[in-house]
Amino acid sequence: MYTLDQLVGFVAVAEEGSFAGAADRLSMTQPPLSRQVRKLERDVGVELLVRHHRGARPTPAGRVFLDEARRLLARAESSRLRARSVAAGTTGTVRIAFTAVSALTVLGPWASTLTEQLPDVDLILTEMVTGEQVDALLAGEIDVGLARGPARIHPLTARPVASESMVLAVPNGHPLTRLRGAATLSDVAAHPLVTYAPAAARYLYETVAAVFRDADLTPHYVQHVAQVNSVLALVGAGLGVALVPSSVATLHLPSVTYLEVLDIPDHAVQVHCVWRSDNDNPALARALTFI
Repeated sequence: MYTLDQLVGFVAVAEEGSFAGAADRLSMTQPPLSRQVRKLERDVGVELLVRHHRGARPTPAGRVFLDEARRLLARAESSRLRARSVAAGTTGTVRIAFTAVSALTVLGPWASTLTEQLPDVDLILTEMVTGEQVDALLAGEIDVGLARGPARIHPLTARPVASESMVLAVPNGHPLTRLRGAATLSDVAAHPLVTYAPAAARYLYETVAAVFRDADLTPHYVQHVAQVNSVLALVGAGLGVALVPSSVATLHLPSVTYLEVLDIPDHAVQVHCVWRSDNDNPALARALTFI
């Protein structure tokens, strides 16, 4: 079977029109170059060059083979460059999962940066709640997640990448909108509260519960739902009020008003970037440098 070196030698001779010119081009002497081409012809099974006292030129079969040789060498070079770019993390695929709220904070700037800095890396984006992200990471179905307070499970690594406070979502015209200043948690606890599902949205459920527990208040929860957009829909329908991450206030629903709430910590809600520590995807490693 012929080698890439033999193809390189044949192409050089065919393009230069002589073994001497090809040898100079390849920085080698003529005898080994001549042996390479002869061996190539034996492997192919036909004469590829017509030798004459002034040099060499391709035979009819050699002209056809020359085109194929050029394509093979170009493909080999392309494969080499692609392998290097994959190893460097500048080519490949990164599968990213995100929660609805992280899409409002971290995902947009990160995805925009990755698209600009790593244009040959394909991003596959999927919305998942935190629990689903953990399962998908452990199963190797995604590379990285933007999650809320994920469980500490080997071999997952988590890095906090954003934090924010919470605001109060109320139906338009709600009595709390008539307060002269910001609402307090005591004001909020006096009204029916829509909150998060304890299993499907564990982190936000526990965050809201902790806020009221630390204030020694016991609110009246009327609905538990998994997604923040569902929370807002129920608030807009007049079923209650809800504490939501501050970034949610960028979602302008015609039936919902957002109010500031005193005595909630500035960093009550956090977004974590989560990935498997044993994930050997070079594109992921490069992507993580931009988070």
